[in-house]
Amino acid sequence: MPYVTVKMLDGRSDDQKMALIEKVTDAVVETTGASKDKVVVFIEEMNKSHYGVAGKRLSD
Repeated sequence: MPYVTVKMLDGRSDDQKMALIEKVTDAVVETTGASKDKVVVFIEEMNKSHYGVAGKRLSD
C-alpha cells in the first residue's frame, strides 16, 4: 500500500487539493502498478509563519 505525503504551505483551495490528490494517485498507480484503492495521499499544510527561508519567515 503506497503512502505519499505532500508538504506545502497553506492557502490552496479544496478544489486544488482534490486535484493534487487525484493526480498524485494516478502517478503512483501508473509508475508502481499499485491498485488505485490502495494509494493513500496525505497533505500536510504548513502555516507561513512556521516556515522560514534565509533567516526570515515567509509570512513577513
